[in-house]
Amino acid sequence: QLQASGGGSVQTGDSLRLSCAASGRTSGLYNMGWFRQAPGKEREFVARISRNTGTSYAASVKNRFTISRDYAKATVNLQMNSLKPEDTAVYYCAAHTGSHYTTRWDEYDYWGQETLVTISS
Repeated sequence: QLQASGGGSVQTGDSLRLSCAASGRTSGLYNMGWFRQAPGKEREFVARISRNTGTSYAASVKNRFTISRDYAKATVNLQMNSLKPEDTAVYYCAAHTGSHYTTRWDEYDYWGQETLVTISS
């Protein structure tokens, strides 16, 4: 089970930190990702962190967002800096139990509830 938190409404240039708490003893074995979906758009990949802490990012958020994980707390965090209005979306954390690299949302097995991020100009 995944529990996401940390969304909110901020202004352009501000920062937010999303957290995703995972339950279960095997959660540390999963690759974890953040996805988002803006109104009228498809769900898109934001960031991913592997079970070995390798990371990857969508081009639109690279150098602004940082994904990290805390194995002791079984959490995955998304630090979002220099936020822009186009970052406005509902954000989801997700877990991928497979071993291959993927940014496809339909290959992720478990999903947290949405958390809304709104950036005003």
